[in-house]
Amino acid sequence: MTPRTAGARPALLLMVGWVALLWVLEGIDTLSGNALDTFGIQPRDPAELVDVVPAAFLHFGFEHLAANTLPLLVLGFVAALRSGIRRFLAAALLIIVVSGLGVWLTAPAHSNTAGASGVVFGLFGYLLVRGFIERKPLDIAIGVGVGLLYGSILWGALPTTSGISWQGHLFGLIGGVLAACLLRGRGRAVPAAGAVVRPVP
Repeated sequence: MTPRTAGARPALLLMVGWVALLWVLEGIDTLSGNALDTFGIQPRDPAELVDVVPAAFLHFGFEHLAANTLPLLVLGFVAALRSGIRRFLAAALLIIVVSGLGVWLTAPAHSNTAGASGVVFGLFGYLLVRGFIERKPLDIAIGVGVGLLYGSILWGALPTTSGISWQGHLFGLIGGVLAACLLRGRGRAVPAAGAVVRPVP
């Protein structure tokens, strides 16, 4: 069993657990008369900064949650498998914070934003560029595959649909690219292209 194959089990368990937590929280929210919706992000209120992280785990209804479940599970599993659990969790936290702060700064006044879609966009951006940054052919191929499979979600980062937090999507995407840059692996250095120097016989 290779290290990557051995890493598939914890990566899968992590993401199944993450998604299960989201469904449990939405069940609690529904049973409590949407009491957890108060943990969404209301912009430019200093007291709301504490909700930047919790908001990424809450949704406004099961339909909202269902739309995020599969892409979060797939992209999260691939990212955790290829990055390792620790680096994945660091990337996810960075994505959540950047996406949440972006919403807090730029969302319309009197709005309330929650949902895992910022994380989904962040993981998409992370996987899309990570291989190119680290110069790993397999991860480049994964990035291309992710782009082909989920590239259409990029429309969600544009202000085209009312009621959708394009701000959370856009800043989540930025957070994912930032995470790929800042959490770059320490693999062996790739020799720079250019002239080759050989000893004179």
